[in-house]
Amino acid sequence: MARVLSTAVVLALLAATAAAFALTERAKLERSPIYGTHVDSVFSPAGTAAPVARIDFRVRTRESVDVWIEDSHGASVDTLLAGRSVRPGTKLDLVWNGLAGSGLLLPDGIYRPVVKLLRSHRTITLPNNIQLDTKPPKIAVKHPQHPIISPDGDGHHDVFVTHYTTDEPAHAIMLVGGTQVLFTRTSKQRGELTWNGRLPDGTRARPGRYVLSVSAQDVAGNVAKAYPFAIVQVRYIVLARKRVVVAPGATFALRVSTDAPRVRWTLHGRSGMLPRGTLSLRAPKSKGVFQLYVFAAGHAARCTVVVA
Repeated sequence: MARVLSTAVVLALLAATAAAFALTERAKLERSPIYGTHVDSVFSPAGTAAPVARIDFRVRTRESVDVWIEDSHGASVDTLLAGRSVRPGTKLDLVWNGLAGSGLLLPDGIYRPVVKLLRSHRTITLPNNIQLDTKPPKIAVKHPQHPIISPDGDGHHDVFVTHYTTDEPAHAIMLVGGTQVLFTRTSKQRGELTWNGRLPDGTRARPGRYVLSVSAQDVAGNVAKAYPFAIVQVRYIVLARKRVVVAPGATFALRVSTDAPRVRWTLHGRSGMLPRGTLSLRAPKSKGVFQLYVFAAGHAARCTVVVA
């Protein structure tokens, strides 16, 4: 008798296991009542790139739908949809602005959209988290810097390069005179900023001093306050003096500042090539006022030579 009962128990357990397995497999094959889901992973109401979070999905059958946002503790903080009747295949395009039902901005953190299907009596918490992030990133560069560049394409100090780091994934931004000239393609937390001497309108910078500032924009669109870090002097060719007074036929020296290894000069019908640095030239033998021109990499500088 005991053996018969034992056999019956074993058979019952096997039958229950088989039924449970069948139900599990059926559940695996059962299609989800919502599909085509897209939820933005991060956004910032104060940002420029993504001021709202988009929540899109389709409903497979005719339903009455509620949608709300819950915080990381499972508490509902805002209702996006209430009792909306939809047909099969309807796409619902919703946005969340990061505000609670009271209209106040919620604290930074992780939130989740929840969908309730009233006809099916099912509540589905979407696995896609939404990060509400309103804090701008921090970017650090060496400062102050006072580099000199000559963006004439001769391969000598054509660009200014500096390294940066950010405290979170963010695009680095460089500005010249307060206007953006560079926005990095990636959001790596370290990299290089390069200024090639081009202004925001694309033209080449004229000789002079330019203030460079740096900022950053994180994935949520928060932009850090820009701050100046370098004063870049754009110099092609500069002469130490604008006017020289010299005796007829006398030799005079003139310092020239340029990145070109050699310069060309012309004075009163004479010309020549000299290494950069201090030029040693002879004044005209006749008295008068003459113009000395010095050329390098397609640029020129002028000095008035007074022979008295």
